[in-house]
Amino acid sequence: MFNRIIKEAGVPKIRIHDIRHTHATLMLEAGASLKEVQERLGHSSIKITGDIYAHVTPRMQEKSVQKFSEFMRMNG
Repeated sequence: MFNRIIKEAGVPKIRIHDIRHTHATLMLEAGASLKEVQERLGHSSIKITGDIYAHVTPRMQEKSVQKFSEFMRMNG
C-alpha cells in the first residue's frame, strides 16, 4: 500500500524506514534534544539514536556556526 501511494504521488521511491530517519533528523533540526528523539523513536539506548539517526543537515551546521559566533561575541 505504501509503495502504491509513493508511486501515485510521483515522488522518489523511499522506504517507510527512510521516513523514520527523516522524522528524527527534522526533530533535531527543530531543536529537539537527542534524548527526546530517542524516546520518540523508542530506542533503549541514546547511542543507537545518535549513531544511526542523528544526521546533520546544512541548516543544522549553519545554526551551529551562528551559535558559536554569538558565543564568541558575548565571551570574547
